[in-house]
Formats: sequence, structure tokens, C-alpha cells
Amino acid sequence: MQSTRALAAPPPTDWQVICLCAQWCGTCREWRGAFEQAAAARPGMRFAWVDIEDEADALGDVDVETFPTLLVAQAGQARFFGPVLPSAAQVERLLASLQADAASGRPQPEAQALLQRLNDGVLPPP
Repeated sequence: MQSTRALAAPPPTDWQVICLCAQWCGTCREWRGAFEQAAAARPGMRFAWVDIEDEADALGDVDVETFPTLLVAQAGQARFFGPVLPSAAQVERLLASLQADAASGRPQPEAQALLQRLNDGVLPPP
């Protein structure tokens, strides 16, 4: 199975939800179904699963310490980068709050650089 893949193929969107996990992680394996549920609930967003072990070069110096970790972007700008509870409801609340408040969620520059690296060579084009 390819570790990095788009989970939904909706029309082009300016929202991306990228899950950074690892196949060896039991929490990640259990969480994947909930992540796919969240993707199905939001067909207007692009969801992708990235295995940090397989894509270590793209991660660069970013150290993912807690799983699952999400990177959420809008229009090419990182809006959220950090660990989340492995719950579809938690992700839904996060995404709803980011969509409701355009000024919220401006993570550190390393998140923006990571987003660029993932879009340049790891994630399929929209």
C-alpha cells in the first residue's frame, strides 16, 4: 500500500487537510478510519495521509512527536499545525472553527515550509 495518498478526489479546493502519521503507530492505524470519515464528510476539501517514515526527506527538520498531527491549509497558507485527538468529531470542530474565522490559526513558519515541500513533491496535484 502506498503511504501517501489522497483520500478524496473532490473538485479543486483551496483547503487541504494533511495527516502526518506512521504505519508502525497503533494509534495512527486506529485513527485512519476516523480520518477517512472526516474526509467523506467534507468532500469540498482535499485530505491526504502522509507516512512520516516514508516521507522523511519532505519533513526536513520538522519533528512530529505526537500522533496524529494535522497540517491544515487554505489557499496555500498553513492555518493549523499540531497534534489532535484521534476523533472525527475533534477534526470536524477544528475545521469548522478555521472556516468560520479567517484570522485564526497562523502556525509557525516551519509549517508553511513543510506545506510547500509536501505540495512540491509528495502530494498529488489538485
